[in-house]
Amino acid sequence: MNTEEAIDKVYQSVLKRDPGQPEFHQAVYEILQSLKLLLEREEDYLDILPRIVEPERAILFRVPWVTDDNQVRVNRGYRVQFNSAIGPFKGGLRFHPSVNLSIIKFLGFEQIFKNSLTGLPIGGGKGGSDFDPKGKSDMEVMRFCQSFMIELEHHIGQNTDVPAGDIGVGKREIGYLFGQFKRLRNSYEPGVLTGKDLNFGGSLIRPEATGYGCAYFAEEMLHAHNDSLSGKKVLVSGSGNVAQYAVEKITQLGGKCLTLSDSSGFIHDQDGIDEEKLAFVKELKNERHGRISEYTKVFTKATFHAGQKPWGVPADFAFPCATQNEIEAKDAEQLIMGGCKGICEGANMPSTLDAIRIYYQNKILYGPAKAANAGGVATSALEMSQNSQRLAWTREEVDGRLRNIMVNIHRVAAETANEFDRPGDLMAGANIAGFRKVADAMKGQGIV
Repeated sequence: MNTEEAIDKVYQSVLKRDPGQPEFHQAVYEILQSLKLLLEREEDYLDILPRIVEPERAILFRVPWVTDDNQVRVNRGYRVQFNSAIGPFKGGLRFHPSVNLSIIKFLGFEQIFKNSLTGLPIGGGKGGSDFDPKGKSDMEVMRFCQSFMIELEHHIGQNTDVPAGDIGVGKREIGYLFGQFKRLRNSYEPGVLTGKDLNFGGSLIRPEATGYGCAYFAEEMLHAHNDSLSGKKVLVSGSGNVAQYAVEKITQLGGKCLTLSDSSGFIHDQDGIDEEKLAFVKELKNERHGRISEYTKVFTKATFHAGQKPWGVPADFAFPCATQNEIEAKDAEQLIMGGCKGICEGANMPSTLDAIRIYYQNKILYGPAKAANAGGVATSALEMSQNSQRLAWTREEVDGRLRNIMVNIHRVAAETANEFDRPGDLMAGANIAGFRKVADAMKGQGIV
């Protein structure tokens, strides 16, 4: 059996054992295709494939909670502990109606390689629920989080599994989860969750980290081609945490961000989203939980495009920071037609496989999510380090470490791509480098 047949056998086994999980299938396929370059040279890694595509543990549980009008509701909770070869499971919790086992498994699988690329000792996992915090009162969110933690508490710990936030899970939700964990364990263990409030073990720069890190990675991509973000017109999708801080750092680096979006549509501001406008977006989204369309009521030169994506706006660079598969083939073609020279992914797997093929066919710069958005989990690991040492680092120290990590991730991905005669192919470089470290650890620990 040749390498390609061996890889296909593993992929077919995933399709058979995990039917009805398209997001997970997509993530596995992308990784396996990139690994052909490595596996053709070093066939002993083939034995790792059947194990690395299977989670160590997948936990599914019910989450009953009570609404403000005393109605009992039941949601479904998940925690997929995918791989702990290089450290405790690490990955966020997502609260969104779309959450299902396939989405959590794809996120957990991607997390293995993303976490490996940071160079920090953290394994891969992910969790969440189909609970929707939108439209819920603070008390309803608190009751849900407390019920969710009653089950999750059995499976996590600062040396076992360390969850964090994701879509629908911010500082508020992490606080409620941590408070319930502390109550259940009768123990103050700040390292069990990251993304906490600064008053009880959180880290400076953690809220900004994914967006900042994505901008730092894009800057490194451009530096490698004797260019920079300065003067670039930039499209950003989303308007949550990642998008907000990507805009903030891109602007600080000299770029002009033209768009933001949410599920209702996108806004286009030809003058750029400056510090004052971004402050309004933060207040709108983080405090009032309003729609992005309200932006145009305050900044009247901007336009709102209901039910549309921003990818048809002419620009130099794009940062998809909303959700998975938001850029399809037709969107990628629009970006190319609009003069886009590069994509840097802030969301998890925001480009479909067909869209990625179009990027490569048109030879534009492409920063894949598992490398470009690793800043969030990297800073979570820095938060764990501060918690274990009972220290609180300065903003400058954390930001400096974050930037160094993102520079190093780009360097490792680029060097690995060159090693396998694929210069500039950061997706292949990131996948191979991330896999190789985890696979070597798995081989060293025996068949477990």
